Amino acid sequence: MGIRITGIGIVSAIGMSAEENLLSLKAGKSGIGPVRYLDEPRELLVGEVKASNEELIRSLQISNRNISRTSLLGLAAARQAWGTTRHRSDLKSGIISSTSVGGMDRSEVFYREYLDEGKPDYRLLLSHDSGNTTERIASELGITGYINTLSTACSSGVNAIMLGARLLQQGKLDRVLVGGTDALTRFTIGGFRSLMIYDDAWCRPFDESRTGLNLGEGAGFLLLESEKSIAQSGNETLCYVNGWANAADAYHQTASSPDGKGATMAIQKAINMSGIGLSDISYVNAHGTGTKNNDLSESVALKNVFGENIPAFSSTKPYTGHTLAAAGAIESIFSVMAIRNNLIYPNLNFSNPIEETGLMPVTSLITDRQVNAVLSNSFGFGGNNSSIIFSNFN
Repeated sequence: MGIRITGIGIVSAIGMSAEENLLSLKAGKSGIGPVRYLDEPRELLVGEVKASNEELIRSLQISNRNISRTSLLGLAAARQAWGTTRHRSDLKSGIISSTSVGGMDRSEVFYREYLDEGKPDYRLLLSHDSGNTTERIASELGITGYINTLSTACSSGVNAIMLGARLLQQGKLDRVLVGGTDALTRFTIGGFRSLMIYDDAWCRPFDESRTGLNLGEGAGFLLLESEKSIAQSGNETLCYVNGWANAADAYHQTASSPDGKGATMAIQKAINMSGIGLSDISYVNAHGTGTKNNDLSESVALKNVFGENIPAFSSTKPYTGHTLAAAGAIESIFSVMAIRNNLIYPNLNFSNPIEETGLMPVTSLITDRQVNAVLSNSFGFGGNNSSIIFSNFN
């Protein structure tokens, strides 16, 4: 039996709400551009959320200003997903948020102040811990029943959804807010540059000429509810989570296995759990980072699972940039919107297929096809591979 999704919330480089994100996806409008808010060289291409910390604090009406950008983005998306849902004493509510950056953006301010003046504001360190972000969101929304934070690199957002779904299945929670949030930081950008996988031009997933990714920031949250909770809340079911799987190939600290072993296992197990046939998968929202290694590995995995009948697929990272721990949650929401609106998004910046596989992603918006089930992939450093299936049926 599928898990019901009754709320979605998202902020990204292409919009401050689900509606704005959908309009950008349909228009083929990328949010990647020269850095504006982060203290980095202007020529750097990033997927920034189009709001400063001050603007976010004002719009969210935050009284305690000692808060990280990661928490601000997460709270903005979480409030949207939670909506008008009310707390009830007879319903167990929880939140599972994921992040890889945590409050590092505040820690960087502390570090600069420490080096430059020797009199830093030590309160800035209180927001560094990854769990602080989850606790801030939980406190603002009044969620106390269960609070957890996951950090498994780029698969974190999907893993949060998976854990939340399992807790509902086991009856340990009646409803749970799941997702992820990450902000851009200089440390993260420097780390990816040191790995030589940051593209100074616009990223080109699944293209033979791809040379790396563009980092982004954002947050995505989904509200999952049990039958008991929906009977009380009256929330509309937007979509179902039908199957999921996590598989580790442990091939390398950062690289995916070239034979797509971990990705193949995750995709196959998620499909098997869902009970949905291979031919019934309407669309694949690929991890598709634009790096040499990842895109080849994922392409091989798709061929391993689907053979010559690979569904329409694309990466949406040329819209948002790679949002790290938030990516799986953001792209899960894109998957839900694809089903709700019968859309298959184009893979921007694509020209030539990868020579080894010859796979061609979708390059134009498809609007004349029924989208019943979507596979979304999120593959993290260390071989932590996660796949999840969404559909419009239980």
